[in-house]
Amino acid sequence: MIPHTLQITLSIAVICYFIIILYYLKKKMLELKYTLIWLVAGVIMGIMIYFPDLLVRFVRLLGIESNMNGLYILCIGFIMMILMTLTSIVSRQQLKIRILIQEISMMEKRIRELENAVEENKDDGKAG
Repeated sequence: MIPHTLQITLSIAVICYFIIILYYLKKKMLELKYTLIWLVAGVIMGIMIYFPDLLVRFVRLLGIESNMNGLYILCIGFIMMILMTLTSIVSRQQLKIRILIQEISMMEKRIRELENAVEENKDDGKAG
């Protein structure tokens, strides 16, 4: 069982965590679809604070002897999940950026061609 003072301290930390996430969302520093994974992490932290027996049961279910080792494994697994999610987001963004660069390059080429055609028409009009 978690001592009450630690439980209160952890609860305050999770509340501050949610406030920071919502502040970033409000200031548009994070998009909603990317914020959801951080909100899920906060909910899981909150559940673990008020129901620590769930962690003990989960650790025993996996066959891990020490609760701390189980907590570390759970944290590492969750961090890996977040990293995979963020990596997939970065990969998609990189693909979009590459496509945009190609489109911009094609548009710039087209603009140069049109500018050259306009200049040639002006030169032909002056010569005649």
